[in-house]
Amino acid sequence: MGLPDPVRAPGLPEEVRIHEVGPRDGLQNESALVPVEVKAEFIARLAAAGLKTVEATSFVHPKWVPQLADAEDLMPRLAGLPERHPALRLPVLVPNERGLDRALAHHAGNIAVFASATETFARRNLNRSADEAMAMFRPVVERATEAGVAVRGYLSMCFGDPWEGPVPVSQVVRFGMQLLEMGCAELSLGDTIGVATPGQVGALLAAFAEAGAPAERLAVHFHDTYGQALSNTLAALREGVTTVDASAGGLGGCPYAKSATGNLATEDLVWMLHGLGIRTGVDLRALVATSGWMAGQLGRPSPSRTVQALLGAAGG
Repeated sequence: MGLPDPVRAPGLPEEVRIHEVGPRDGLQNESALVPVEVKAEFIARLAAAGLKTVEATSFVHPKWVPQLADAEDLMPRLAGLPERHPALRLPVLVPNERGLDRALAHHAGNIAVFASATETFARRNLNRSADEAMAMFRPVVERATEAGVAVRGYLSMCFGDPWEGPVPVSQVVRFGMQLLEMGCAELSLGDTIGVATPGQVGALLAAFAEAGAPAERLAVHFHDTYGQALSNTLAALREGVTTVDASAGGLGGCPYAKSATGNLATEDLVWMLHGLGIRTGVDLRALVATSGWMAGQLGRPSPSRTVQALLGAAGG
């Protein structure tokens, strides 16, 4: 199995932290229910491949995301992983205070809340306005922070919305700054339907910098609908971002935005980063093997170009 030949480029970070979202954002979009034993093994394999942040599940009501209804069953199965991988973080998504209660009951050390930069998506995803959603998240963030739990804020539809079209930069910054100001340690900017281009990415990150949000507190979350996820990631790295969301094997989309295709594949991201001489701590061979295994569990090939190329070169 070949690996990229690293060549350092100026103006890029020396190290990038990959926020792996496959077990949560990836599997929530599967039509079939994945057995909890398979989910636990998937997460364990991702940790063994060197990923230090693996988003495990969501404590959303099973009615809304039945694929993740087994969160209470999954969490005890992951209890031993941090002992084997001391740097590992296993964040979980919580939609409200009830979700936070469930997460805290399972000793979650990191949580995330999921907000929208547009009104229509907030209504469809959270059944309330964008401002009402922010009001709902505030006590969640405050309570989690008081309990010593780090909070990540997701902001979706940062570049385009399938119902509203292009999203004004000022609107994205307004909602994003609210999440940071209420106590989120990190803000992930999502291109939920994959319409962003590198120029837009640079403009949005510059606007956040002007608003007082340093690149160290920002992450990017790209979908590859139009094949722009890697180029958009490179644009973000040039602006100083060092945390990138990705999904092993390119799993995922969004159950509330049908035009959203898969996330940026973690393997494709690692290939690019390693080719640029950027450290990730990830063993690409082990990661590709893991995504190949997961594709077998799902009964279909991985959409990741790197998985396809390296497994094909290795004979399947």
